[in-house]
Amino acid sequence: MEKGKETKPHIGIYGRRNVGKSSLINALTGQEISIVSEQKGTTTDPVKRSYEILNFAPVIFIDTAGIDDFGDVGKLRVNKTIQTIDKINLALIIISENNFGDFEELIIKECKKFSTPFIIIHNKSDLETLNDDLANTLSAKYNVPVIEFSAKENSNKEILFNLIKDIIPENSWELNSLMGDLLKPNDVVLLIMPIDTEAPSGRMILPQVQAIRDVLDNNCVCIGLKESELDFFLKNNTNLKISLAVTDSQMFGRVDKIVPENIPLTGFSILLARNKGDFYNYLKGTPKISELKDGDKVLILESCSHHVSCDDIGRFKIPNWISNFTKKRIQFVVVAGLDNIPGNITDYALLVQCGGCMITKRQIINRLKPAVDAGIPVTNYGMLIAYIHGIFDKSVSMFKK
Repeated sequence: MEKGKETKPHIGIYGRRNVGKSSLINALTGQEISIVSEQKGTTTDPVKRSYEILNFAPVIFIDTAGIDDFGDVGKLRVNKTIQTIDKINLALIIISENNFGDFEELIIKECKKFSTPFIIIHNKSDLETLNDDLANTLSAKYNVPVIEFSAKENSNKEILFNLIKDIIPENSWELNSLMGDLLKPNDVVLLIMPIDTEAPSGRMILPQVQAIRDVLDNNCVCIGLKESELDFFLKNNTNLKISLAVTDSQMFGRVDKIVPENIPLTGFSILLARNKGDFYNYLKGTPKISELKDGDKVLILESCSHHVSCDDIGRFKIPNWISNFTKKRIQFVVVAGLDNIPGNITDYALLVQCGGCMITKRQIINRLKPAVDAGIPVTNYGMLIAYIHGIFDKSVSMFKK
């Protein structure tokens, strides 16, 4: 699970080796999607599997290595298992033979650290049923459901699905509208969409597609064009009342000079930041760019992996913009996907998160949580670019209201 490629709710499966984690996934999905073996340690690295839960939502099940693995390689597997917990929306903690102890406590401790809800499941109940005293003790201690399950007999499958539906936070799978609270039916929205080297051939980037769909979902009129046609369009449609203009962050400086002052202007990345990022910490953290000093380290978090070009925004443009704006000698560290952050979080003076169109809101919030807890300012691509181009206040003013 090195990079987040899904915005669906993530459900992690945790437990010791050979408690039936893979068997449980196969039983729930009705598919042989995880390897099952009597040999301990069959699952080595976290494996993601997509599945649609009826009358709920598509989800991602994550099959993980046993938390009781040992040896040098085993410890690495356990670490990879632990590292998935800040990226999930629900944990299923699997036990068998009424065996509950330090290993399970470790997972629960990590769940509580990230406020991750969890369910305790006693698997292989066809071989040994759940002890009532243990069930009552765990339920009272952790205030969570404790249920029996048999992957072999597929017992309590519907009960477990209903618990999943009840416990996964609703905002994990029901995304709020990007612009719904800013618009009313029949409003005209202008989407200014550059086609650059990072846009997939023959397609548009995901934030642009999401914005188009959001405008249509809110029963508004969507007008899309490139920045090169913007001036021509506005001069020839002076009587058209435009309620909102949205542009790619990299075009802020150019577009702001063309769009009239009476038209609210923001960016695709800023809309995403408000929809699924740590928006209010971004608001506080962005102006801290002006306080960067010589020798400071800035961490740039890309949430997807892609081919790197000389026009790459995270690896080239943003470092250049920050350096030119601050006139300071800044060190830049770029982390792609959801890989580990190198060093200590306190090594960094600023974190810059991308729009996060390819990962969940929970993954973004937990990704930034160590920095927020340590008092390190955080921002995102769009808000940083708006600040550097001098239109930060204008681009977020509608949200402050």
